[in-house]
Amino acid sequence: MKNRNTYTVTDKLITKITGWIAIVITFILSIWGIVSLWDIYQNEKTNDAQVQEYINPVISRAGGFITEIKFEENQPVKKGDTILIIDSREYNIQQQQTEAALLNAKAQLEVWQSKVATLNKIAKVNLSKINVAKAELRKEDLDYIRYKKLVQAESATAQKLETIEAAYNIALAESQATTDKYQASLSEINDAKSQEAVVMAEIARLEALLDRHKLDVTYTAVTASYDGFMGRRTVEKGQMIDAGQVLAYIVNAETDKWVVANYKETQIGCMKLGDTACFIADAYPDKKFKGVIISFSPATGSSFSLLPPDNSTGNYVKIVQRVPVRIRVTNPKNEADLLKAGMNVNVSIAKKQN
Repeated sequence: MKNRNTYTVTDKLITKITGWIAIVITFILSIWGIVSLWDIYQNEKTNDAQVQEYINPVISRAGGFITEIKFEENQPVKKGDTILIIDSREYNIQQQQTEAALLNAKAQLEVWQSKVATLNKIAKVNLSKINVAKAELRKEDLDYIRYKKLVQAESATAQKLETIEAAYNIALAESQATTDKYQASLSEINDAKSQEAVVMAEIARLEALLDRHKLDVTYTAVTASYDGFMGRRTVEKGQMIDAGQVLAYIVNAETDKWVVANYKETQIGCMKLGDTACFIADAYPDKKFKGVIISFSPATGSSFSLLPPDNSTGNYVKIVQRVPVRIRVTNPKNEADLLKAGMNVNVSIAKKQN
């Protein structure tokens, strides 16, 4: 009888403790539920979000054998740092050949310029001969007219007139010859100037080609375009590469990081550019990050897929679509650097913001 009363008291005590525990749990769950409902009422949340930043490929602009690699994966680099070096001997030879061809073309230009100057002097001499020939022709013409009158007056013989006439014809022919020779010298000057223009065009072409070869030589030293961190490395020393080949990847550290949050289309109605956002990364659950909305996608995420869904045929099933929202991280750089591209985050945006 005594044991039965003892068990009864114990059962009552257990029942009482269990009841209080149930009340406390119920109270805690109620508070948690109210807070969660209030949070849902006040904010739009999504866990379909990832950190993004610019990850650009390092592409070779020249082909050849890699002679030296000066980076390792995950290594920080500064703008202008040499990443790798390509064998430049072939490019140097091409540059030297073009430089030699350019010197040859410049020498030819000097030759043609000298020839033009010489032909100009010859043309001046021929022009002087034209004046002499014209003077001689004028003299013979006057003699011919004079002796013609003398023959008519029987003061001179016909033989003398024939001699004067022959001298006149010779002077006329010499005058025409000197004129033709002067015209020919002018044509030679024009031809020489045309050749000079051809050589000048060749010099311009070779100078442009030389600049291109010099540029190709600079391409054999691949440098970082900005401050950042090297990513995956895909080449090794001694490997033959082609122009346009991807050599490595670099994460840009000069630009801001952002989060792409894929909100449901039913959630973005209250959002606008400039709204602030809070998010927590799965890697740092105890740290809160902040950001600001900078853009909305012009279309849903599925619209950019390789095969966008089309419900115009068959049974129509309405599926809630998601719209990517871009949020720039506004934390200080030392805090933002904790976030890495591809990290999952949970984003919360207040429905009503001032």
